[in-house]
Amino acid sequence: MKKNYSSIIAVVIILGILGFLFAFLMPSWSPDEEKKVTEFSTSRALEHINAIAKQPHYVGTKNHEVVANYIIQELQKLGLETTVQEGFTLSDWGNLVKSKNIMCRIEGTKNTKALLLLSHYDSAPHSFSHGASDDASGVATILEGVRAFLNAKTKHQNDIIILFTDAEELGLNGAALFVTEHQWAKEVGLVLNFEARGSSGPSYMLMETNKGNSGLVKEFAKADATYPVSNSLMYSIYKMLPNDTDLTVFREQGDIQGFNFAFIDGHFNYHTQQDDVTHLDKNSLKHQGSYLMPLLNYFSNTDLNAAASTSDDVYFTIPFTFISYPFDWVLPMTLIAAGLLVILVFLGKAKRMLKLNDIMKGFFPFLGSLIFTGLITYYGWKGLLLLNPQYNDLLNGFTYNGHDYITAFVLLSLSICFFFYNIASKPKVTMNHYVIPLLFWIVLNGFLANSLRGAGFLIIPVYFGLIAFAVFVFSQRSNWIVNLICGIPALLIITPFIQMFPVGLGLKVLFGSAILTVLTFAILLPIFGAFTKKGSWSLSFFLIAVIFLAKAQYHSDYELGEAKSNSLVYLYNADNNKAHWATYDTNLDSWTKGYLGENPKGAKIFNNLKLFSKYNSEFTYANEAPNKGIAKPTITFLKDSTVGFKRYLKIQITPNRKVNRYDIFADEIMTFYNFKANGVSTLGQKGTELERNGKKLLSYYVIDNEPLVLQFTLNRSTVLDMHVMESSFDLMVNPLFAMTPRESWMMPTPFVLNNAIIITQKIRRTPKYVAPVVNPNLVQPAITDSLKVVKDSLRIQ
Repeated sequence: MKKNYSSIIAVVIILGILGFLFAFLMPSWSPDEEKKVTEFSTSRALEHINAIAKQPHYVGTKNHEVVANYIIQELQKLGLETTVQEGFTLSDWGNLVKSKNIMCRIEGTKNTKALLLLSHYDSAPHSFSHGASDDASGVATILEGVRAFLNAKTKHQNDIIILFTDAEELGLNGAALFVTEHQWAKEVGLVLNFEARGSSGPSYMLMETNKGNSGLVKEFAKADATYPVSNSLMYSIYKMLPNDTDLTVFREQGDIQGFNFAFIDGHFNYHTQQDDVTHLDKNSLKHQGSYLMPLLNYFSNTDLNAAASTSDDVYFTIPFTFISYPFDWVLPMTLIAAGLLVILVFLGKAKRMLKLNDIMKGFFPFLGSLIFTGLITYYGWKGLLLLNPQYNDLLNGFTYNGHDYITAFVLLSLSICFFFYNIASKPKVTMNHYVIPLLFWIVLNGFLANSLRGAGFLIIPVYFGLIAFAVFVFSQRSNWIVNLICGIPALLIITPFIQMFPVGLGLKVLFGSAILTVLTFAILLPIFGAFTKKGSWSLSFFLIAVIFLAKAQYHSDYELGEAKSNSLVYLYNADNNKAHWATYDTNLDSWTKGYLGENPKGAKIFNNLKLFSKYNSEFTYANEAPNKGIAKPTITFLKDSTVGFKRYLKIQITPNRKVNRYDIFADEIMTFYNFKANGVSTLGQKGTELERNGKKLLSYYVIDNEPLVLQFTLNRSTVLDMHVMESSFDLMVNPLFAMTPRESWMMPTPFVLNNAIIITQKIRRTPKYVAPVVNPNLVQPAITDSLKVVKDSLRIQ
């Protein structure tokens, strides 16, 4: 009997397509690359990163000033006149800081809108982050790109503004300062922002616009970037997440649109001490440059007003190609697909190729695979968290072995699909069972057309599925070559999301990737359904899944370069004169136990004054600590007057030690009017009443120990109930503390106030001592009486 190798050939071709897809998402860097002075050089960009990311350089440190001076010098080397913008801003998030923006301008030949190149140069505080990826990579990309642009003597009509913002990590304050205070902001027509939310992977393009995106889509396509990686679904999801960049400020405060470019893999290095040059993927850096150069050349010579639009486009990319079409097409395309499916089913029944009974039986393997895969993946990950409790300490939710877990669960999902279709679907009835997946995908697209507009391109694989189905109906046979060709769009469009979702959103959404794997299998059912030995394929995928799962578990521990994060702060309450150690960790290690003990107490009481955290972190454990006599701040009431029903206050808080941050809290029943901090009001504040959530008023990041001055008005009957939390980030080096260094496989936890010495204190007036008023006429009689008492006592003795 002649053996049929079509299934093996199909799998090999599918693996080849997937290999091509992921291999050509981004360019490949070589240290031996040619370094033409007129072209972008990744090696030269790396030299900038090495200089910028030598040390942590968050706002308020000496290294921050060193990095600022380095950037200014590099711009001046290019012959550019550099200016600095400094000033306080109080963001909508309640972050107050004095920012120092660095900028310059390259004049064009016409008086048109300017193109702005944007990146930030500060690193994340608290966690000893060197900021190599976030965002020395963005600064280096622009410095190297502008150098190549100037050396090429490229003619350009539009002015080019180069802006390196400050304090992005604290609340986008530098961008806010520029957009709201600088004259150049009014002249900007488009922004190219270079960012990173990880240390590796392809750089994804996201558009930021208040109106329609079709203008941006068309202009981006014309710019012809070599390795575009983007899709409209990503931005739809991005808008639902608590993630913002400097470009968000341009869009919200200045109604200025633009493009974000950011790589997001290696998320476990984000904002940590592992964000250094060693962990930065050089291919990701080269990918940033591959965006900048064609876009800089194009947008510096085009009418930037053309990017404005009121309509939306759906868009997506496959290697080397950017595809888009109007969003208005999505619903008609979905309805047409539904109509085609009905027609094909009717013709199939007329030709006796399809049977209603067999069509309905297609529900069992499809829904069985979908439900069983979702459940086993969801609870499987929960089980892994119980087996590996240390994973809970990674706030970003992606482990160092995360890609192995993705692979394991994807393979397990394929195993389950083959298992169910082995039970319920023979090759003869595969195309009968294909009706249900097609119907599901059409209904899903109809739902997405209204609820998740960016996902409108997912209807395209359905059309190719309908083509395969039509060939079966009209030719009365299923052709595996035709089916394979029709499956290519699904492989190119859908499969990248299987990896992208957990990378971008954390491994908690692994079940989403598993479900998407089932849906991809279903749209490719004409291929896989024709396999004659589905049971063997199911077993094979299961065994490979087990191997990857075992590999992931084998690499579940920590080591140098893949460190465990932990946290510790010293809390001193100046009101009751008590001190405590506190941590955010749920699983204590040997280092934290050295301060908190083997059986620490809960820290719920210390969360009354809750600090903002991206991941809503709270103190978990605490233990008593020695009182080190830390100098508390001086609170001075510069003004406290009452006029009518209003009380006017001006309070200055002055540090008596080197500090980095103040957090101000107030009882939620207090209503503040005309609130200012260091002379500035909250950006976007409407009316005179201060809008806030919870007790927190603001976080002030201190530079050069500059005091905090608060001005506000209260109703006269309001009781002043406010607290200050003063923090210095020097716990590990402060001479008052003999701290044990972390072990090599540990690092400070990011995203939280960490390695800090914290003083909490109630804001109250210090009562002044007033000497009693003495009547001089009563002084002499009092002295005479006292002498008489003394004489009488001596006489008695």
